[in-house]
Amino acid sequence: MTAAAPPRLHRRTSRPSRLLTTAVGMAAAVSTLLAPVAPAFAQEDAGPQMNLIRDTEIEAILHEDVDPIFTAAGINTKATHLYIIGDTDMNAFVAGGQNLFITTGLIIRTQSPNQLIGVMAHETGHMAGGHLARSEQGEKQMLATYLLTMGLGMLAAVAGAPDAAGALIYSSGQFAYLTGAGFTRVQEASADQAALTYLDKAGESGRGIIDFFNNFRYEEIFDNVRRFRFFDDHPLTDDRIDALRLRAQRLPHWNAVDSPEAIAKHAIMVAKLKAFMNLPQQTLNEYPEADTSFPARYARAIAYYRDLQTEKALKLTDQLIAEEPNNPYLYELRGQTLFEIGRAAEAEPAHRRSVELNPDAPILRMNLGQALLAEDKPAKTDEAVVQIRRSLDAEPDNPFGWLLLAQAYDHENKPGMARLAAAEENFALGQANEARAFGMRARMLLPKNSPEWRRATDIVLVSNPTPADLRQLAQEGSSGQIRR
Repeated sequence: MTAAAPPRLHRRTSRPSRLLTTAVGMAAAVSTLLAPVAPAFAQEDAGPQMNLIRDTEIEAILHEDVDPIFTAAGINTKATHLYIIGDTDMNAFVAGGQNLFITTGLIIRTQSPNQLIGVMAHETGHMAGGHLARSEQGEKQMLATYLLTMGLGMLAAVAGAPDAAGALIYSSGQFAYLTGAGFTRVQEASADQAALTYLDKAGESGRGIIDFFNNFRYEEIFDNVRRFRFFDDHPLTDDRIDALRLRAQRLPHWNAVDSPEAIAKHAIMVAKLKAFMNLPQQTLNEYPEADTSFPARYARAIAYYRDLQTEKALKLTDQLIAEEPNNPYLYELRGQTLFEIGRAAEAEPAHRRSVELNPDAPILRMNLGQALLAEDKPAKTDEAVVQIRRSLDAEPDNPFGWLLLAQAYDHENKPGMARLAAAEENFALGQANEARAFGMRARMLLPKNSPEWRRATDIVLVSNPTPADLRQLAQEGSSGQIRR
């Protein structure tokens, strides 16, 4: 059984991880979206879902940009999570405490590293200020205003003033909105000022966030159909931008500029995202042959690969590798180009080299494991299991890794381990019913009281077990405390 080849930017169109407690839409009200630790499950078919994208190179660039900001804010970088959403809309937000979400549309529209860093610094201000936790306070204020206005309307009606009563009742929702908007403006202004503090501590200028706001300031005059969602969630005013500029110009690093290296990496990230998100012909038009810069050639190589012009893609990728022989992501692209046309054996050396150059990158190991598995040879399958498990040791919530591992165990004729891996896959996706069903099957096939059998039992216990499941577990004495 060979895994279906994923897009080069690995996508998760289902639930991002078991941390999600509800299916996630990119709305302004995000305070209930994420639970910090508990493996709570999403409702099945609960609504729109985020299209999360994984790419080791882009994630590394983003972390280079934002980690100094996290550090300046006193946030442990290892405790934060950065999620890239594949969406042409422009948005960024914080959810579930220390989880930063940013869309590809916003990344692409930033014109410099400093602009992108400025936006992420603003979101860090929300994160460090605990604004998400305080959103409940704002909701209570809105509700109180609504109820008070409705009550005044009813009193006016009783007092014999029907016109006043009608006006108050009709306007109750608007008054509540104004109360909430005032609360939001205070939080946004606070995040702005915090962002400037963190930027200056990190040696960055506050110019970028001001330029970004100014570049898209006109979005506020558009109707809801044309507005970018960022400006629904982050309403701007001239006073707010003026307050930002006034303070930023006085800070020591106002005249700091992006390094040539940072500018080059930003250009690569933007070109790569465009090449994967847009149609190949659109990429080739935007990055024509006359453009011989590294980002342009990188984008064209990706466009050729996606357009199934394999030999052109390989030729251009090999030229890039000759220039940067220690770039693991170029080998990753070469391996993916070969893998997705069914040439897994040829893809293996490229993926192996990418792992050698960046052994701590879980996705690169997963790519190698997938190529080894596709070769369909016992020795290769055994190594595939090792590589995939090492990837999952670093990222245990990656459902695609568990899917590959289930296929590998099926190849090795280990049905109990395969069903356990399938249970883990569905557990990571937040699909409780499927996780429970595969967990019960795994328990039937695994040695009783083995670590794997106990793990399957734990998955069943937290996956909405049926009364029949609980009776069976109780008879075995397996319904006690969940093991961690």
